Amino acid sequence: MEKLRFVILGCGFWSQFQLGGWKELDGAECVALYNRTKSKADDLARRFGISQTYDDAEEMMEKEEPDFVDIITDVDTHLKFVELAAKYKKHVICQKPMAPSFAIAKKMMQVTREAGVKFYVHENYRWQPQIRRMKQILDSGVIGKPFRCNSLWNTAFPLFETQPFLAALEQFALTDQGSHQFDVLRYLFGEVETIYTQIQTINPTIKGEDVATSMLRMKNGMVCIQQISFSSPLEKEVFPQVLFIVEGDKGSVRLDPDYKFAITSGNKTTYENMTMQKYSWQTERLEPEPPAIVACNNDILQDLLENRKAETGAEDNFETVRLVWAAYKSAEKGKTIKINEYI
Repeated sequence: MEKLRFVILGCGFWSQFQLGGWKELDGAECVALYNRTKSKADDLARRFGISQTYDDAEEMMEKEEPDFVDIITDVDTHLKFVELAAKYKKHVICQKPMAPSFAIAKKMMQVTREAGVKFYVHENYRWQPQIRRMKQILDSGVIGKPFRCNSLWNTAFPLFETQPFLAALEQFALTDQGSHQFDVLRYLFGEVETIYTQIQTINPTIKGEDVATSMLRMKNGMVCIQQISFSSPLEKEVFPQVLFIVEGDKGSVRLDPDYKFAITSGNKTTYENMTMQKYSWQTERLEPEPPAIVACNNDILQDLLENRKAETGAEDNFETVRLVWAAYKSAEKGKTIKINEYI
């Protein structure tokens, strides 16, 4: 089978993992890299054996004629590069968060629809092996009908040392992690009816909020309490893991640090331990993300090959985007927001 040819726009910190994930798949080949500082593209190209690099994105599009583009730039540039891909009628993948505002997200959706190109968001958290396993446990019915979930993503890991641009964002915790965590809740429990959110800024050296606490009422009647914090020194630092406890009418399931499950049904509790597949291109700290990146990339690739529909197409991810910006509106107004009215 002939491989799909693609180019990457943006060679910052996360690009090494995204490119590593693509290298694990047989159906696609990266033919060129773009970065505004070309030396960064050159360094990444040498590491992964890519022959062409550019500091002019339009020149790359004209010369390489890719089948699709993978955008891994800062969120403020996403619209510009989505518009570029649409201009050349190329399918496009965009890193989360999709856009720096709800209005821009809507414009990106419109641009790609009008161009007739496929549009995906690389949202990998729902593809983490422990999250897929959580879905299997819930769908098995072992805990009965879930009625409440506590979801915790709390850390004090020095994230700004590797991604300093995050400290300058006016809106941070909800755009950076809310986009992940709300998407996981949608994957596990379906769509959201209402959201109420409070935000705080604890770290005095950053611009945006670093703590967010949300209560989501799902359309199926469940209540989810979702916590995000980048300023929480805990007994055990678990970055970048999300922890869960889900209560059902016949039992409960808890996801603890190091991907350990406790599944209680009736008077019996069983325990499971998960291990993550390792890759040569990953870091020691990032464990669940690499297999999730490979799985998410493959899911998108199968859609591009017209074998099945991708889970994180832009139409689906737009509902996660809606939640993020509805959460900001809730925090601003101090009230519960009905999701179907947030348009």
